[in-house]
Amino acid sequence: MSETTVGTHAPLRVVVLVGSVRDGSTAPAVTDWFTGIAERHGGLELDVIDLAEVDLPLAMPGWGGRPSDRATAALAGVTPRLAAADAFVVVTPEYNHSFPAALKNVIDWHRAEWQAKPVGFVSYGGIGGGLRAVEQLRLVFAELHATTVRDSVSLHGPWSALGEDGEPRDATVAEGAAKGMLGQLVWWGRALRTARAALPYQV
Repeated sequence: MSETTVGTHAPLRVVVLVGSVRDGSTAPAVTDWFTGIAERHGGLELDVIDLAEVDLPLAMPGWGGRPSDRATAALAGVTPRLAAADAFVVVTPEYNHSFPAALKNVIDWHRAEWQAKPVGFVSYGGIGGGLRAVEQLRLVFAELHATTVRDSVSLHGPWSALGEDGEPRDATVAEGAAKGMLGQLVWWGRALRTARAALPYQV
């Protein structure tokens, strides 16, 4: 569907990818907080994919191989949604200076779905706020021909992590960061959507 078809001001389709699959994870609360801000931003059509609900096996087929029935079923619920997206926001914790294995797994199962699209990040963790996970993800998405936006959102525990009310303790700073990241994501999302409609991206 071209930018001309959907209209220059058509909502930007944004997949919010929730990367943690741990029981009792903070990720759903962080995602709820962020999507609340994104909904107030306007002009966005949000689609949340929680990897804790995606039964995607780790084993990928080799060249020319076929996915297992289990993988095919899982991908049927994920791949079309990634393909339809104009942009992505990844919500991730930091595990051992990196990001969760489940997140890398779903990234690696796809390729064309990421290409020539922008990616923003919402991270959380201890003193680093998940920033080291984000820096590694930037390298991964660069290899997949995606464009990561410069600014990200990071919630640093305990200073700006979520309180018992589900809001960041330093709400002004966190919300400002989210709005800044969304502004960049929308700019890149619309620009790249127009470019892909005018000329197919060449790998």
